[in-house]
Amino acid sequence: MLRRFVLLAAVATVAAAPVHAAGIDLSKPHGNKSGCINKDGQQVYAEDMLLVTASELVTAASACTILQKRAQEDGSLLLNTMCEVEGEDGKSPADFTIRPSPKNRNRLILADDSGFVMGEVAQCR
Repeated sequence: MLRRFVLLAAVATVAAAPVHAAGIDLSKPHGNKSGCINKDGQQVYAEDMLLVTASELVTAASACTILQKRAQEDGSLLLNTMCEVEGEDGKSPADFTIRPSPKNRNRLILADDSGFVMGEVAQCR
């Protein structure tokens, strides 16, 4: 009985914890310069905008709702999303990968499901 309680407590603790894949913590917004300027809503238009929050991934041309985050064995974080793309009707699924930058541990690299690197983001201030 005690083992079962300890196991349930451990599972509840893990389930409630924020996702940290290799130190990737999306509990605070991450973006490039344009993304961080727009972290509280659209302030300025910028074609290079990238913003990732715990629940969204936003670019200049798309807005994606994060449905699931999964830590990968290589230390990256896979985001399963549903996206609205400018100029298209409806929503479509898309996967993105976030991994730590090998050059700067304070930055994250964002890539789409084809491996195209969209850019680097850092925690917004």
